[in-house]
Amino acid sequence: MKLDKDSRSTVIKVYIAALVAIGLLLFAQLHFGLSWWVVAPLSALLVFFSWFITFFFRVPERTPAGDNTKVTAVADGKIVILKKVYEPLFIKQECIQVSIYMDFFDVHACFWPLTATVKEYRYYPGKHLLAFKPKASLDNEHTATLLLADNGKQVLFKQLAGGFARRIVCYSKPGLRTKAGEQCGVIKFGSRIDIFLPLDVEIHVRLGEQVRACETVIATL
Repeated sequence: MKLDKDSRSTVIKVYIAALVAIGLLLFAQLHFGLSWWVVAPLSALLVFFSWFITFFFRVPERTPAGDNTKVTAVADGKIVILKKVYEPLFIKQECIQVSIYMDFFDVHACFWPLTATVKEYRYYPGKHLLAFKPKASLDNEHTATLLLADNGKQVLFKQLAGGFARRIVCYSKPGLRTKAGEQCGVIKFGSRIDIFLPLDVEIHVRLGEQVRACETVIATL
């Protein structure tokens, strides 16, 4: 069954609520059958796990800075790659690659980088190498979304699973009209975003910079 964006958001909230409920039930059960020196650390672990899951899946309120020419960060994280590369599968020419690495504490909700139209979308099963490795862009499990801007330029972005990520959610489908700053998916646990831009864009970020989804302008088309 296909879900719209609001339904997917509800599913994630239910998933989080279920994990918290299970944790609370186990917490109660431990108190009835085990001594305090066993219950105390296990209860603390369950409470921490429930808090971490809730923290990890947070979707913060942001003020979008993107539009149909300004490309913003898809997710929070650090710029680990900023270079000219040849993109062989979609754009099939030299591009500027901007890669954002997310650690466990970054927001892992993903947001449309541009107001545009989804031209093509593909899902690739693959490995789970550490996300900061260069080969992760091709070898790791990932999604690829090709956006067609209103001025005819193409922007490709990938959601890459990392060494611990085992689930990628993406709302892309061909023909979908996107709006910069709205949620487009989530990657569960450490991961990376690759953005491929035309060579003639104006880049606004530098290698090693920390960026924020929706608010940091990566480039202007």
